[in-house]
Amino acid sequence: MIKNIMKYGLLFAICILMQVLIFDRIYFSGYVNIYFYVLFILLLPIQTSKSLGMIMAFFIGISIDMFTNTPGMHASASVFMAFLRPTILRFLAPIDGYETGMEARLSILGIGWFIRYAFVLILAHHTVLLYLEAFNSSLFFFTFLKVLLSSFATLFIIVLSQFLIYRK
Repeated sequence: MIKNIMKYGLLFAICILMQVLIFDRIYFSGYVNIYFYVLFILLLPIQTSKSLGMIMAFFIGISIDMFTNTPGMHASASVFMAFLRPTILRFLAPIDGYETGMEARLSILGIGWFIRYAFVLILAHHTVLLYLEAFNSSLFFFTFLKVLLSSFATLFIIVLSQFLIYRK
């Protein structure tokens, strides 16, 4: 138990530092933003309750909000992502189900499963976040393009990080 708390505490800190120090400073002409911190929510243990997941998502989202001066936007998008997570996990569950204590990682459940799982949740997160940020119906198509490009870029970076960190 203590080992898991320390592991996810370290993951929390690394995700925030990577987002604030690296990914918030990368600009692709306004169309692509990489939100690496969503990795924390994606890698939570599968049996994490919806309420605990939403609380942890709120804390990582509000931490990013404090650094980026975006009052509540990252927190709301992260909580929405954590709210959807159990439903997506149930939808993508293998026939024999998940093992107790299993983590939602690429090295455990495979690349096909992980890409489907991560893309749906990243797309949901980015849709909420970027439409809250735009908050203008005249920017609908520009924001839609930004959601798609940012989602694919974030997915690429997250899958790449999984290959670099969790080798078999």
